[in-house]
Amino acid sequence: MSDLTGELIDNRYQLQRLIAAGGMASIYVGMDTRLDRQVAVKIMHPHLANDEEFVNRFIREAKAAAALSHPNIVAIQDQGWNEGGSPAVFIVMEYIDGFTLRELLHDRGPLSGDDLLRYMIPVVSALATAHKSGIVHRDIKPENILISKDGRIKLADFGLARGELLGATMTVESSIVLGSVSYLSPEQVQRGISDPRSDIYSVGVVLFELLTGRKPYEGESPIQIAYKHVNERIPAPSTLVPGTNSALDALILKATSPNPDLRQKDAGQLLAEMRSAQIDIDPYKRQLSLELDIPVLPTKKRSRKPIGEVRIGTNVIERVRTLTQSTTPLSATESEMKDRKKIESTSEVRHKTSQRVVRNRLIALLLVIALSSGGAWYQFIGSKISIPSIAGLSESDARLTLKPLGIRVVVVRRAFSEDIPVGKIISSDPGGGGHLDKGGVVSIILSKGAERIPIPTITGLAPDTAAAALQAAGLKVGTTTLDFSSTVTMGMVINGNPIGGSPVRRGSLVNLVISKGIQTVALSSYVNQSGDQASNELTSAGFKVQSIFGFSDTVPAGNVISQTPGAAAAAPVGSTVVIVLSQGTENVFVPNVYSLTEVAATRALENLQLKVKVKKIGSKKVKTVTNVLPKVGSKIKRGSTVTITVG
Repeated sequence: MSDLTGELIDNRYQLQRLIAAGGMASIYVGMDTRLDRQVAVKIMHPHLANDEEFVNRFIREAKAAAALSHPNIVAIQDQGWNEGGSPAVFIVMEYIDGFTLRELLHDRGPLSGDDLLRYMIPVVSALATAHKSGIVHRDIKPENILISKDGRIKLADFGLARGELLGATMTVESSIVLGSVSYLSPEQVQRGISDPRSDIYSVGVVLFELLTGRKPYEGESPIQIAYKHVNERIPAPSTLVPGTNSALDALILKATSPNPDLRQKDAGQLLAEMRSAQIDIDPYKRQLSLELDIPVLPTKKRSRKPIGEVRIGTNVIERVRTLTQSTTPLSATESEMKDRKKIESTSEVRHKTSQRVVRNRLIALLLVIALSSGGAWYQFIGSKISIPSIAGLSESDARLTLKPLGIRVVVVRRAFSEDIPVGKIISSDPGGGGHLDKGGVVSIILSKGAERIPIPTITGLAPDTAAAALQAAGLKVGTTTLDFSSTVTMGMVINGNPIGGSPVRRGSLVNLVISKGIQTVALSSYVNQSGDQASNELTSAGFKVQSIFGFSDTVPAGNVISQTPGAAAAAPVGSTVVIVLSQGTENVFVPNVYSLTEVAATRALENLQLKVKVKKIGSKKVKTVTNVLPKVGSKIKRGSTVTITVG
């Protein structure tokens, strides 16, 4: 892929420099020109942008990390397609200025138990959040663990993640081919399946590598390493690093068990065991919690006072009071003298005074009318009782509220309501603010809650019959689609959407899925091809895969010797395809184990699927192999017994 440094992506992200490149994408340090901050921009290689599987995986990475909120997970800030300039599918992440755990291991070498836990507990804490959300990472390795210069630890690259939140399905790319074979669990290698326990296995391998300074298995090809993960047992770290803390040793041995049922069930359980091991290593270490939720302080309610209403009302009352108060009358002479003075002042003042007097007299008249009307109304309703609002109360609470007023409550009917909970009052007659004579009756309507109709079971019915059943239940038929089914006869209803039994509103649409019968697929030949490829492609096509092993002098170990059904046969989707995987030649050559300890010699022979018988002679404290039968270089069948003499 050409270097895009200097490009402006999505009219927002200015690419500054290339910092990493892989088989699928390149990562640049960029500047978010809108928010003026540094970001990391991951851009898919152009030649992969037309491959739907790769694009889906790329987008799934953004969705997986964005669905999680944890301080030790690299935050996803944006995702999209560059519509201007160079075509590109991109993800924008927070920029971590630092290095990977792989670089730390390369620079420092093996870590102590205490340092190992200090780096990995935040990672497992982040993984625990993912598992709690139903997301499996599936690509845990040192390269995906980032350490910033200020010591923050982040888990990155959810590109292989699966989970209910993501709606992802397994593909060839999303397992062996794109995964890191050194950290894959046996069930991923054999059957291409994964769950939280698969992540636990990968974490266990990382812990082993950090503690011992090497991966548990090495090989000339990925298939050899994968084969060892399936057929061999990762040793306890204490056998390679004497003095390893026993709790940490047992934790790693449990996490890397070939049997998923014997591992920790998820990262939450593993995290608890790691913290216990940390305390066992240093009893005085104070454990820090990553619970970052801060309780929200309640906001103070401000009392709202009517603005100006009281003030205006007071002024009006004062004006009326001024007009209606009795005053001492002036004599005629004094009155005339005052009138002359007013006339002699100015005509303008006289005009304004006249307007004010008219306005005041009009207000006084309106108040008199209002008071008269109010008195008549009071005489009309003064003997009646005002009814408080009882909407939203329960029947018993309403009775308790109205009983002291001498008012009875009668339930006239019950009705469905989307807003009022079951058993609460929808409405009353009279309503709040109404009036009744003492001993009167308030009629209430009680809520039956939201009306929900269970969708009838229509699986196996003819479409017309299913439609009639839905209409009889008060529902409507929506769209009709076709799909394959291994259990429902062609032309019959597989199910509805929503499915049968789901509670829905009256009148809701139910879409019908009609069976196209059993789907069959013509099988390809996987003979002499990788067993991992065969397993993953068959699983992706919807088949179940059963792997058995056999010897072959012509087919390399790990490749397919034969398959049933064979190539070109049309097999129903969901059926089982049996593949026979090569274990290599039936015969092996006895290796040279002279001068090795009993344990080392036994391991070397058992790895070749040979049985070992030990004869001990002499009184040496540390005994080594002094004789081997059959002799070194002999060609024997796997499963044969080799006798070693140690002394």
